[in-house]
Amino acid sequence: MSIEFDNNLPIYLQIMNFIKKEIVTGKLKAGDKIPSVRELAAELQINPNTVQRTFQELEREEVVETRRGLGRYVTSEEAKIMTIKKEMAGDLLDNFINGMQELGFSNKDIATIVAEAVEIKSE
Repeated sequence: MSIEFDNNLPIYLQIMNFIKKEIVTGKLKAGDKIPSVRELAAELQINPNTVQRTFQELEREEVVETRRGLGRYVTSEEAKIMTIKKEMAGDLLDNFINGMQELGFSNKDIATIVAEAVEIKSE
């Protein structure tokens, strides 16, 4: 696992986003075991408390679940994983649309540009 940390965003959030991305892209599958706090802290060379906070937040969001004595696992709820995927897509779209609007494009122009780009990608 390799993450290039951005100094402008808390590390625990960056790790959360990375793990969520690994889940929605299928690199981590529903029910897969995730590394322990110690393993991940050593691998990323960060404080174990940061990893612990990451896992607590992921548990609070029901992205991972703790099985007593066995460790933490990716949720087995496919609907939850799809919800995470849609949230991530929404964030990407918001950033894209905001950026395009800052460049002066109208919503109609943005829709046209996206439709053309999708058509080119599908060829």
